[in-house]
Amino acid sequence: MNQSEPLHEQSPGRQNDLNKAGFLARIIARTIDFLIVFALYEIIPAIGFFAGLIYLLLSDGLFEGKSIGKNLTGLKVVDRDNREPCGYKESVFRNFPFAAAFIIFGMFKVIPLLGWLISFAVIAGILVFESLVIVGSENGMRLGDELANTWVVEDKQGRINVS
Repeated sequence: MNQSEPLHEQSPGRQNDLNKAGFLARIIARTIDFLIVFALYEIIPAIGFFAGLIYLLLSDGLFEGKSIGKNLTGLKVVDRDNREPCGYKESVFRNFPFAAAFIIFGMFKVIPLLGWLISFAVIAGILVFESLVIVGSENGMRLGDELANTWVVEDKQGRINVS
């Protein structure tokens, strides 16, 4: 099997050369990124929602395939076909489900109690769905990874070991 062969078509041993990211590390990285999104939302009143949305969509294209959360946990998003770091286009595709949940939150949060409940239910539903897809996928890929043709792997230059 050669280096240019798509990861999803390589033998399991060849795929492990990149060390698939662990579920806990991915959850911690995404939690850090969500904290950044909600901090932007709360700290910058006039444009915080849009700043958070832009960060959410583009975050995995930063720092050569590493959002801030992934950088801190030693993970990286790579293209499945060529192993290149995730770019902004792929980041938008892979984070679209989370961005949709954040947009729904922004629309419904203005309704006093019911809006918050609806927003929470939608966000929780998307998070649970994506987590179940990761757990059920042979390659540890969620819907966003399938849409963007990406794979989350360990980055040997990462900073915090959460394995």
